[in-house]
Order: sequence, then structure tokens, then C-alpha cells
Amino acid sequence: MSKLFSVALISTGGTILKTYDEHEGILSNGVPVLDTILNSIQLDGIAVEHFELMNKDSLHMTEEDHVQIAEEVEMRSHYFDGIVLIHGTDTLQITGERIIGRNPSLKVPCVLTGAMRPWVMRNTDALQNLVESFAVVQLLQAGVYVAMQNKVLQFPGVTKNKEQLCFEKCHT
Repeated sequence: MSKLFSVALISTGGTILKTYDEHEGILSNGVPVLDTILNSIQLDGIAVEHFELMNKDSLHMTEEDHVQIAEEVEMRSHYFDGIVLIHGTDTLQITGERIIGRNPSLKVPCVLTGAMRPWVMRNTDALQNLVESFAVVQLLQAGVYVAMQNKVLQFPGVTKNKEQLCFEKCHT
């Protein structure tokens, strides 16, 4: 029997986990939906352990939050074969840069993912992005990446294209 690939799933909130709050009439990070999402996908060959670090819209993240996430990735990287980090797309690039800045010689792949539209919406990219992240974290070399919408980009130099609603690599 072969050893399962161990993945630390760190959740920080973001659009992917937003639900509709009927009382306020807004989408917000309130009701936990990650277990429902995970129960809807087949994860043969990997062992996932979930760590909820925070549940914030990334626009409300502070510099301290980005550093806390980078520290969590560093700590979990010593115990897992790979890391999938669920994050809001608005400041995902800041966190990716903090992770690579604090951990330039990270020993495992760390894949950041999120969604442009919440999981609860019919036209969401959430499930696709999460499934792709679990697949690619097993194939990538050590480093920090974003995996969304059938693309994998390596940090540093990843940015969000707000017009096209995708991530792209800066060429400097």
C-alpha cells in the first residue's frame, strides 16, 4: 500500500467561501461551506487536513494577516507534502509574495487558490480551482504558486488582472 500525499489545506476566507446573508442582503464570509465543498469532490491518493486560519475578505486583510499566513505556511511545510491555501483574489498576490519572501527555500509546493465568484453561485470557478489545486500540488516542485482557471503561475511576479478577472505573470 502506497503512502498518501499529505496536504495542509489552509483557509483564510475570500470570495470562494462567501455565502449570501439574507438578513443583510450581501455576500459575506460567515457560514462555513468548505466542508460541503470538500465532501463533493473525490480526493483519492491524498490526505487533507484543514486548518482555518481566518475567514476574511482579502480586502480587509492587514499586513499582519499576510505575515501570519506566511508563517503558517512555513510551519505547516515541515509536516506536509504540500500546501493548498484558500485566499481571496484581491490581495492573493500580496500573500504569495510574503510567503516566498519569508520562505525562499520552501521545501514543498504551496498552491494559492480562490475564486472570482463564490462557490454558492451557479457560474462559479470555485470548485474547478480547488480541484485543480489538489491535483497540481502533487506535481509541482517546491515553491509558491497560484492555480486558478486552468493556469498555474509561480511567484514572484504574479498579479491579478482586474479587467480580465484572471491572474497573470508580470514580465519585467
